[in-house]
Amino acid sequence: MAQLIFIVLIAAVAYLTLKKFRHLRADILLGAEYVPQSSIMQRWQNVILIAFGQRKMFQNFTPAILHFFIYSAFLLTQIELIEIVIDGVFGTHRVFANALGSFYYFTISTIEMLSVLALVATFAFLYRRNLLKVPRLVKSELNGWPKLDANLILIGEILLITGIFTMNGADSMLQQINPAHYPSTGTLPISSWLGPMLFGGMDVITLEAVERFGWWLHLLVVLSFVLYLPFSKHLHIFLSFPNVYFANTKPRGEMENMPAIMHEVKSMLGLENGESYNVSVSDELPKFGANDVSDLTWKNIMDSFSCTECGRCTAACPANITGKKLSPRKIMMDVRDRATEVGQKNRSGKTEFILKDANISDALTKDNFHDGKSLFDYITKEEIRACTTCNACVDACPVLIDPLDIILKLRRYEILTESAGPPDWTPMFTALENQGSVWQMPQERAAWMQS
Repeated sequence: MAQLIFIVLIAAVAYLTLKKFRHLRADILLGAEYVPQSSIMQRWQNVILIAFGQRKMFQNFTPAILHFFIYSAFLLTQIELIEIVIDGVFGTHRVFANALGSFYYFTISTIEMLSVLALVATFAFLYRRNLLKVPRLVKSELNGWPKLDANLILIGEILLITGIFTMNGADSMLQQINPAHYPSTGTLPISSWLGPMLFGGMDVITLEAVERFGWWLHLLVVLSFVLYLPFSKHLHIFLSFPNVYFANTKPRGEMENMPAIMHEVKSMLGLENGESYNVSVSDELPKFGANDVSDLTWKNIMDSFSCTECGRCTAACPANITGKKLSPRKIMMDVRDRATEVGQKNRSGKTEFILKDANISDALTKDNFHDGKSLFDYITKEEIRACTTCNACVDACPVLIDPLDIILKLRRYEILTESAGPPDWTPMFTALENQGSVWQMPQERAAWMQS
């Protein structure tokens, strides 16, 4: 019966998780086509060094080393989790113990030592967020759910480690009483003294109950985490790897040109050299930049779901440092929230979200979706105007997220499609158009070469 309950539980969690990840994939694919401008070799190198190796994390040493404790413990405990799943399905107990021998002892001992370090790191992170109040961790965009989300994960980590040591501690006592059923794990560095200290003097039935409690606690916390992950900022645990793989490796500061605009500028400056550019003739006004998530690329949206809300981008942003409203982290959080909202409405299939110009008999899709809202309902124009395009946020991100690309697309929409923008910018645009320089000077920029 216990095995049947276990299998049904695992199957249910797997079904619900896969369903949510299918929704997540659909939300990411709301974006337009994207082709990374980098070699496959360079992309795999980034995955190894940045996503797996955590290279950029160590620009801030203290949080990086604390994060490394949790990260390394997370990776290694997957071995013990695999053993728990096998034991649960087949009704065995520590199936790897006899098969791996001394290597099993080494593995479990390492897991215990890393778990202690992870526990220290967890309490340190709770202290930094809630008592020390590190500036980048207490910004206004983290109020409410984001702050609760971060604390829930840390509390879950404490429960996970509690389950490990409860299971191992009680098991170490049972190994001495019933070695035939409880194979030896060796003298573990923590459980060998923690077990007798906490569970010494208990009878076999109580010890078995305590060991099963720790076993189930560990498992249930893991399954809860798997179900919770798609709703949490900790989705970066999985998405950071593809996000880094598909990131462009172009030089920092190199902005993406818009072909239509580039053609017009080259024509004005006489630089076309006979090249032709096909411009489609349409009654509709051309659309430049991005107004909603469908105008962004799917990589932009993946960036938003890969964001762990660490705030390194905002902490490095000179506009934010000087008191401007711009926060690159908030930009990514807003894009993620909007993509989630559009995805949920798309899956509802309600005809009220079908664009009025579309055929009402058509099914609701991302191409005919319209709910009267846009990214500008989340992100104010004051925020995007404050950006100096310095790339500090891009350089600071440990998983190669590019908030600047989204900011530029929003700003291009405001200026080129809406013909809007701050009044102070108008003289600059006029000077650029007439003199080729941002300064309002009576002579053209290149006139000095003719003197």
